[in-house]
Amino acid sequence: MFSDSFSELSSILAMQGFAGLSLFSVFLLMALGLAIIFGQMGVINMAHGEFMILGAYVTYICSHIFENYLTSLFGIYFFVALIVAFLVTAAMGMLLEWLMIRHLYARPLDTLLATWGLSLILQQLYRSVFGAREVGVTLPDWLMGSISLTDMIEIPVNGLFVLFLTAIVTAALWFIVYRSAFGRQLRAVVLNRPMAGAVGINTALVDRLTFGLGCGIAGIAGCAFTMIGSTGPTAGQLYIVDTFLVVVFGGAGTIIGTIASAFSIAQAQSIMEFFMSGSTAKVLTLLAVVIILMIRPKGLFSIKVRH
Repeated sequence: MFSDSFSELSSILAMQGFAGLSLFSVFLLMALGLAIIFGQMGVINMAHGEFMILGAYVTYICSHIFENYLTSLFGIYFFVALIVAFLVTAAMGMLLEWLMIRHLYARPLDTLLATWGLSLILQQLYRSVFGAREVGVTLPDWLMGSISLTDMIEIPVNGLFVLFLTAIVTAALWFIVYRSAFGRQLRAVVLNRPMAGAVGINTALVDRLTFGLGCGIAGIAGCAFTMIGSTGPTAGQLYIVDTFLVVVFGGAGTIIGTIASAFSIAQAQSIMEFFMSGSTAKVLTLLAVVIILMIRPKGLFSIKVRH
């Protein structure tokens, strides 16, 4: 009897652990974009969740176009949606940086208020265009079903795909930041903006491309989000606090810290939510993070950021 109970508990923890990996994927994709914008640029983008939802709505539109007009190609629509979502959200991010953000550098509280107002505008725009009700996408057949590990443990195929997608995006971002010419320019601007400009780096262009990259990754997060949840005008606000928590806890501007933080917070919330209410799990997770930040104010990992 004890062995049966232990086996059942182990299965529950394994299932919740994998559910935590799905949540970790969305947290990480959201946080990677925000780590670029907040950690590297010092901009508090409260509209980051709305960029994620924009990516989700782009995926929803692509789903309907392929389902109704390109039926023979429906199996690959998600890959098209990933590219389109990234391009649309990145372009919108660069436009936002040019119109508003570039005038607010070194004024973080102003960026917070301005982007918070933008988030409300975008929510109303989504509500006007797509309606107040939540919408969902139709997944292709190859993303349906699950893989049975044991009699009691099944892993959804779409969850595995989201995890694989997150790994690819994380590796690509690491390469861009630490191995590409643009990444060297980005890190030079972060460390010493006047000197970077003096040696010929177009710091304004670097800022615009960096903001666009962060927003584009949020668009990819929106694509991933459509596989685990429904898309609504205010859905992004449900994740923005957790995303900031991930970035601050991991250490602003560090990819390794963001990964470790997203994994810790997602797993803690997922496992605790099975044994208690969701709000209680969030409170306990937040309390644990606050205690750790009191010991390590700069987060798990930290680098020098722009002042």
